[in-house]
Amino acid sequence: MGRGRERAYCYFLYPPEKPLTETAHDRLATIASHTDLGAGMAVAMKDLEIRGAGNMLGGEQSGHIAGVGFDLYIRLVGEAVADFRGEGGEAPPSEIKIELPVDAHLPHEYVPGERLRLEAYKKLATVQDAAGLAEIEAELQDRYGTPPEPVRNLFEVARLRTVARKADVANIGVQGNFIRFGPLQLPESRQLRLRRLYPGSLVKETVRTILVPRPMTARVGGQPLRDTAVLRWASDLIEVVLLDSVPDAARVAANQQR
Repeated sequence: MGRGRERAYCYFLYPPEKPLTETAHDRLATIASHTDLGAGMAVAMKDLEIRGAGNMLGGEQSGHIAGVGFDLYIRLVGEAVADFRGEGGEAPPSEIKIELPVDAHLPHEYVPGERLRLEAYKKLATVQDAAGLAEIEAELQDRYGTPPEPVRNLFEVARLRTVARKADVANIGVQGNFIRFGPLQLPESRQLRLRRLYPGSLVKETVRTILVPRPMTARVGGQPLRDTAVLRWASDLIEVVLLDSVPDAARVAANQQR
């Protein structure tokens, strides 16, 4: 660390007859190119990029992320940074929990570097409306090219969040042969619309939840919808039943008659 005006030095030695691995070379090059005061953060970020941050979105999570979930973890980190910068006056967006069969993530091949992926995940997790989502989509496509299917699915997850937030729906997930939406308090008119457009739906008033039969690819012998299809189905339901979208209601009714 040095003392006063005296500068400290560090020497790294390695046997010349043994070739360096690519990772070792990257680490030495990073240290050699960041020698200014306060450059430790840049070294740490490069080390994170080399090592990887672990499986933050899968079932092998650990630490704080496993305890609170990725979206909430990102929100907590963002709030802490905002408080540190004195920017904590704005209320954080409400958390929307979505548990549907969807393969939605940012592949390393599409967005290289853990820091860049974390930034993109944070933007998508906190986007407020369709206009904001369109900006994020355009930015990612401009920087990284045409998005692969898992990224397009991630956009649809974010789009469903914006619709759910408008309707104050905080929880969407699979429950047996149904898709669960809540918390909800449906007036009788909307209950009638729900049962007419989505036959077999159940309204659980005591727990403020509705259960809608899981959508299938076909009425007979079909498989449960997944990925973009199930996300758009959930978005349509919210628009039709909770947000009184007449065009969407007509389209859903037409699909039911097929």
